[in-house]
Amino acid sequence: MNQGAAMSGRVVIWLVLGVLGWGGAGRAAWAQRYGEPDRGLPGDAGIQAYLAERARAADARFMEGIRTRDDWLERRPEWRRQYLEMLGLWPLPERTPLEATVTGVLEQDGYVVEKLHYQSRPGLYVTANLYRPSRVGAGERLPGIVYVCGHSAMGRNGNKTAFQSHGIWFARHGYVCLILDTLQLGEIPGIHHGTYREGRWWWVSRGYTPAGVECWNGIRAIDYLETRPEVDPARIGVTGISGGGAATFWIAAADDRVAAAAPVSGMADLESYVGNLVINGHCDCMFLHNAYGWPWTRIAGLVAPRPLLFVNSDADPIFPMDANERVINRLERLYSYFGASDQVDAVVSVGGHDYRRDIREAVFRFFNTHFKKDPSPIVDSERDLVVRSGETWTYPIEPESLRVFPADSDLPADRRIGEVDRWFVPLAEVAVPTADQFETWRRALLERLRSLSLAGWPERVAAGNPADVDRIETEPGIRLPLVRVSQPTGGSKAGRIVLLLEGQGGAEVEGLSGVAAPGDAVYRLELRGVGPTRWTRKNPPNYVERSLVLLGDTVDAGRVRDAIAAARWLNATEGTPVRLVGVGADGVIAALAAALEPEIAEVIAVGPPESLMEEGAPVLLNALRVCDVAEIFGLIAPRPLTIRGWSGKAGRHRVGAIYEAAGASERLAVE
Repeated sequence: MNQGAAMSGRVVIWLVLGVLGWGGAGRAAWAQRYGEPDRGLPGDAGIQAYLAERARAADARFMEGIRTRDDWLERRPEWRRQYLEMLGLWPLPERTPLEATVTGVLEQDGYVVEKLHYQSRPGLYVTANLYRPSRVGAGERLPGIVYVCGHSAMGRNGNKTAFQSHGIWFARHGYVCLILDTLQLGEIPGIHHGTYREGRWWWVSRGYTPAGVECWNGIRAIDYLETRPEVDPARIGVTGISGGGAATFWIAAADDRVAAAAPVSGMADLESYVGNLVINGHCDCMFLHNAYGWPWTRIAGLVAPRPLLFVNSDADPIFPMDANERVINRLERLYSYFGASDQVDAVVSVGGHDYRRDIREAVFRFFNTHFKKDPSPIVDSERDLVVRSGETWTYPIEPESLRVFPADSDLPADRRIGEVDRWFVPLAEVAVPTADQFETWRRALLERLRSLSLAGWPERVAAGNPADVDRIETEPGIRLPLVRVSQPTGGSKAGRIVLLLEGQGGAEVEGLSGVAAPGDAVYRLELRGVGPTRWTRKNPPNYVERSLVLLGDTVDAGRVRDAIAAARWLNATEGTPVRLVGVGADGVIAALAAALEPEIAEVIAVGPPESLMEEGAPVLLNALRVCDVAEIFGLIAPRPLTIRGWSGKAGRHRVGAIYEAAGASERLAVE
């Protein structure tokens, strides 16, 4: 696990801090890097500068176009929809029956703990402990707290047991507190690390992030609290630290029933995550797929004008102070538009990534102030803490006794958590068009791809610009080798330009017989991340690839852009149609480039993957929520398409049917 985690009186750091350096020239003195940047390969400095500039530009747009409260409110409904979509939660899943079940009750001194589970979706079990006062008056309604946990290794007991001190305090003081296990570290474990470590890059193409599951589990936790007769549904709050701090933002931004939120060490900004490499200290549950290129603070802004306490620590390496200052300053400006400056506040504690007395007191006092109209100082925050003495941990309640499922044999047979990433976000179901539907079908798919996968792109990708000898700039900061490898004999004008894309497939003219005729000019374009622009790749943390997702992009989407920019420049320079050729994943990149750019006359794809779910397939943000490889090929119709060495029988049939609908069957060759 790579994410730092904190508990009451206890901190478990599951990451290697390495060397924490400081920003270079031109950077604020407190700008904090998470380790030293890679410099081992020729493209490292260039790609890091490119990412940092994109991150800075995105964050700068936080208040763009916002001059009044009404400006924000006018945009908010669409922003809420985009936000849920980027979590994989739009359209919202059906609120299926929770099937809430209490498996045991612990009577304690002044409070009661109920061990329970509910299903946020069928088979998606959430294990939890509910803490409530021992005595609740008839008809009395108490404020409720959803406590979302940070990353803590409690094994079979679930990480909810590590944060029991908070539940106890809330219950002793007249609250009902529901502490949830997280997806990865609960009694029934799933995975948080798909792109950080596990190579599940199809998560990106599918639009799946565990942040969406954690958010949905929290929304359904509120649904459950509303069923409790002792809970006041108008006074429900959410809080947690680290991964729980991030989940606090996810839930509060998604659900207006959250009346107050106190995230602890849960958010930085893009300038920090990307520009200062802080993303390397975080796992996938901390991030949504930023398909719309949002300034990150907009997520927190969706909470406004509800009460928000933004808590951090001055020496926290993965939520550094420079980002903390920027985020709270933006939020204070936004809240001022609502006349609610007193509803947002920041607390900075002295120390590292952990709970301390001042943090506990601030959070408890915050909820007392807003839910009980009692701003009195907290004097008993240090009671019932989890305490360490040497290698021994002492708990107010033994963790094993808080298990919802005491033995492995008690675990439900219909649990679906282990494969939640394969069903939580549904795949697109695309019907093959009829002949009279083809153009409408094609336009709709392209519009959806532009919206969900390429939202930050211009209306049309511009032609590239020559950078120097044998190089082309495909967008600012991206300069790639574009080399002519053969030309027509006798210096005659080329009958056609053949552009070989060299990316994952490593296309070379040798071995690709028949892609060029004697009268063709053949060029090779080394796509970004290849040759002189290749950057360091480490698994974990996959810095470049994951940073791009935070910016609403992927490496392969950038490569599509490279292909279009180069093809348009060659077409304008030579005045000759361009045939794109790609091997493996690059064949799909060539096809998408052609689908988006009408100046590309033809595509040859050699040995492409059948699906974007396959290992080694291109990574295209949210593309599987729109279509798959067969449809991408079909979008080229009625232009010529040749596919060689394609093993997918179903895909071949589908592309053939699409080309038939376009009236262009004779222009499709599948070998």
